[in-house]
Amino acid sequence: MKKIKIYRSIAKLKRIDMFYFDTKTEGPPILCLHGRRGRAETWFDFIQHYGEQYRIIAPDQRGHGLSSKPISKYTAEEMAEDIIQLLDFLKIDSIILVGHSMGGAVAGYLAAVYPEYVKAVAILDKSASGPVEPNKVMIDKSQLRDPLTKNWPLPFATRNEAMNFIRKAADSNLEYQYFMNSLVETVEGYQMMFSSQAMAANMAYYENWFHLLPSIQCLVLLIRAKGNQTISDEDFISMQSLIPNCIAHEMSHPDHNVHLSNKEEFYEWFDMFLKGI
Repeated sequence: MKKIKIYRSIAKLKRIDMFYFDTKTEGPPILCLHGRRGRAETWFDFIQHYGEQYRIIAPDQRGHGLSSKPISKYTAEEMAEDIIQLLDFLKIDSIILVGHSMGGAVAGYLAAVYPEYVKAVAILDKSASGPVEPNKVMIDKSQLRDPLTKNWPLPFATRNEAMNFIRKAADSNLEYQYFMNSLVETVEGYQMMFSSQAMAANMAYYENWFHLLPSIQCLVLLIRAKGNQTISDEDFISMQSLIPNCIAHEMSHPDHNVHLSNKEEFYEWFDMFLKGI
């Protein structure tokens, strides 16, 4: 398989600067949205797999990687608006959309609210459940800290120290690689590229989006990891029943990174999804 060249660039949008990967290849565009604490980097294998037939675009979403990290609520609405602005910047009017975890919620919002932009959507290991009412409590957003990493000894003094700590903190080798994609050296030491405030805000202001599912009229691929850690059986069945045109699959592997845990299995289902569009 020919290696696909990835072009890196920054789009200056209305509210943020957004870093993104772009293959600039011929074919229908597929836009990929990473999960919380992730980066465009998580889609590298996906890009190599589909980059000859499709134009693959993968941004670092706000609060992540090389994109801007403003003090904000990091709601699906805010993050979806960023993507619409990116598509307008790139002069793309229709996409196949893929979202993993947090990116799956953003993808679901985009498909429901901006259907004219979305031909089909894949939602990877993300439940629509959450608080029914949005968080109305006054929160000093600037004081929010990511509950997962707030007690990490950041910045790490050396890369080896960072690697050893993250390896022990991660639940799997895939999760370890996921975090390592966001490790960067700074003048203070080794830091994570995602904003701690952004991660905490995204969780604090997250809300249920089951009500959006009937509005998604395009083809939907819904995939969850084996077991029910992220999407309960009840939620998985409810999501399928509410989505008018849905293909659903449970992976044979329990890792949350369903697009990486068993690539052959994932691509088999994603190929089926693409053929159905």
